[in-house]
Amino acid sequence: MDASSEDQSGADCEARQDGEGPVGAQYAAGDAWVITARGDLDMTSLPPLDDALASASAEHSTVILDVSGVTFGDSAFLNLLLRVHQKTELRVAKPQPQLRRLLEITGADKVLDVRHDLDAVPRP
Repeated sequence: MDASSEDQSGADCEARQDGEGPVGAQYAAGDAWVITARGDLDMTSLPPLDDALASASAEHSTVILDVSGVTFGDSAFLNLLLRVHQKTELRVAKPQPQLRRLLEITGADKVLDVRHDLDAVPRP
C-alpha cells in the first residue's frame, strides 16, 4: 500500500458519503459515530444499514442514527435497532411521526435513547 492509499483509507474513517440506498452520510462526532438513514426501511432494504451499524458499533462506544430522512420503518428495522442497542450506546435521533409512532406503540422508545431535537445529531 502506498502513502496515497493510506491517506485515502484514513479519510474514509473520518467521514463517508454513500450514494443511493438507506445509508447516507457517516462521520465522527467526538467519540460517537453518526450514520444518517433514509427512505423506506424494511427487510429488503436493511442490509446496507445493518452493515454500517455493525461496523460502527464494533468501533465506537456511541452510535447516533439520524432517522430524520426515514419515511417508513417496519418490525425488521425495529429489530435492527434493538440488536444494535445491545452492542453499543445507540441514540436514535429525529424520528418523523410514523417512526415515532412505531417506537411508542411497541415500547421501544422506553428502551432506546430517542432524541427528538436537532441538537441530538452533532455536525462534523
